[in-house]
Amino acid sequence: MLSPFCGATSHAKSITVLTRHNTHLVCTLVLAAGIAFNLPALAQQPVPLTLLEAQDVALEQEPGQVALRARADALEEQSIAAGELPDPKLRMGLANYPLESGGFSTEGMTQAQLGIRQSFPPGRTRTVRTRQFQSLAVEMSENADARGRDILAAVRRVWLEMYYWQEAHNIVSESRPFFSDLVTTTRSLYAVGHKDLQDVLRADLELSRLEDRLINIHKQRAQSQAALSEWVGSESSRSVSTKLPAWEQIPKLEQLHADLLTHPALRAADARIDTRKAGIDLAKERYKPGWALDLGYGYRDGSLPNGRSRSDFVSLSVTVDLPIFKKNRQNRNLAAAFSERRAANESKEALLRKLGSQLDSEYARWQDLSRRIDLYEQVIVPKTKEQADAALAAYQSGAGDFADVIRGSIDDLNTRLDHVRIKTDRAQSYAALANLGGFSR
Repeated sequence: MLSPFCGATSHAKSITVLTRHNTHLVCTLVLAAGIAFNLPALAQQPVPLTLLEAQDVALEQEPGQVALRARADALEEQSIAAGELPDPKLRMGLANYPLESGGFSTEGMTQAQLGIRQSFPPGRTRTVRTRQFQSLAVEMSENADARGRDILAAVRRVWLEMYYWQEAHNIVSESRPFFSDLVTTTRSLYAVGHKDLQDVLRADLELSRLEDRLINIHKQRAQSQAALSEWVGSESSRSVSTKLPAWEQIPKLEQLHADLLTHPALRAADARIDTRKAGIDLAKERYKPGWALDLGYGYRDGSLPNGRSRSDFVSLSVTVDLPIFKKNRQNRNLAAAFSERRAANESKEALLRKLGSQLDSEYARWQDLSRRIDLYEQVIVPKTKEQADAALAAYQSGAGDFADVIRGSIDDLNTRLDHVRIKTDRAQSYAALANLGGFSR
């Protein structure tokens, strides 16, 4: 037989379990209600702008690139038109009409004339002009691709710059409470006679310098945001992602130089040379004569003396150009065409040297920045942190100097900022190399 206290104990346990269950349920409901209440606020917070998204927004319907592609389309249409014959010309007139007495049928040579004239350009002029316009279209298309690369490089550069100033703001803001605590602590210790006034003034000064840094960082971030807005518009108002892209490896320098030869700007230069070659061929074709074919019909009214109607006339003639005065026209045009091609060749060579120099410079910069990042991450950042912690510990134990604490804290802050700066610079160097070498996005 069970004791009544046993039953009471069992009942009490049941009540306790039920109470705990109800409390848990109430807490769950309150938490769910809080989350539901805050969902609209969370939904209104803008998602950080990633680099990939910034690139897509910048390239979508970019006006400069769209204009170049429209120009390429226009030149393609012109190339078709350039291969066609000139429009024929219609001629209508009245010939040999008597001015004194008489009418249309008085004189036998009076005619109502109708004629058509078709011109034929010299030699292969139409074919050469078609090729010339096609080369111009290719040049515009390649220029559009080159602008696309430049846009990607520009967006990456300004996005990364905004990333740096955002991270710099976070790092300095995180350090501010520490310097603020130093001010409070030194003032308290000075009030009880344990520290000098110099420590208080130094702490106040460093806190003010930190505030000045934040003001400058805010200015630099606003400038970066304005630069980014050129490419992404209102999307620049969003904060950027807190992670750098994983750009850790680049091809060998030899491979980069080989890929550089396929750069759209150099392909546009090749198309420009082809255009100038077509200009030479066109100038040579002008040594050949152009010609025109005329077909005419003459209507006559009236009768012959024998009573028969006057016969109508049909005429056919050929007109041929005579390019015999070549000295100051054809010869000059040909010489100018050769000079234009030479200029195009030299321009391409200058562009190739410029891009090659930029590639060598950026490659060396990438290598140096990579070595510096390794040095910072393996030695400088941890050692600076250790030194700052050691100075603070010595000061707290009464064995250190306050100046060492300040110096160590500032060195630690500057080192972290330098570390982010170097990583950002290397990412910007990658963007420049990607433009030159045509890396995948």
